[in-house]
Amino acid sequence: MPAISSNKPYRVGRSRTGLGLFATKPIKNGAKIVRYFGPLLDSRKKKDDAIENKYLFELNGRWTIDGSVRRNIARYINHACKPNAESDVKPRKRRVVIRAIKNIEPGEEINYDYGTDYFKAYLKPIGCKCDACEKKRKKKRAEARAERLRLKAKAEKKALRKAEKQAKAKEKLERKQKQAAKQKRNGAKLNGKLLNGHRGKDVASKMTAAKSGISVKPKDQPALEVSASA
Repeated sequence: MPAISSNKPYRVGRSRTGLGLFATKPIKNGAKIVRYFGPLLDSRKKKDDAIENKYLFELNGRWTIDGSVRRNIARYINHACKPNAESDVKPRKRRVVIRAIKNIEPGEEINYDYGTDYFKAYLKPIGCKCDACEKKRKKKRAEARAERLRLKAKAEKKALRKAEKQAKAKEKLERKQKQAAKQKRNGAKLNGKLLNGHRGKDVASKMTAAKSGISVKPKDQPALEVSASA
């Protein structure tokens, strides 16, 4: 880790993505923070054009700064989709300066937007880990959890309604079975007719007379002689 003068308003420290640059003093909006520098590469030269690393800062179609040198403190500044700084590029002077675009407080990480090309090549495949993207992911995870809980509650409610419906159906069936059993106990059958139902009294009286040997006269027939059995 390179040594940094104590009068500089930043320090290199640990961040979510590895190393990062953090403010050690208040930095006002618009203030110059640090210069992004390194050897200039000429794309017209095969040797220079063949160099590849994630610290290349393209100035224009020809010139690119190779910021991989350790003395380039600006290389520790991480990308952010909602940054607090920006790169001030001056192609003619072949110079890049990182400036604050809002007030930065001590302890706050300094960051700027690396641009669409870098984002697609290096960050999108692994997922951007800046604060803004992390908040989006947390929000999506929270929404997904809420949706799972909603679906679970819906399923439990549906299962409860089904169970209640089955319980009511079972209770109704049990009531019918009890009523049928009660009717069976209270209505013994004789020749297919219930004793306590239609014509039950006539049948009962005939059964009593037959057991005693006494003939019973129907109402609409002449009286017959009744004899007692020996």
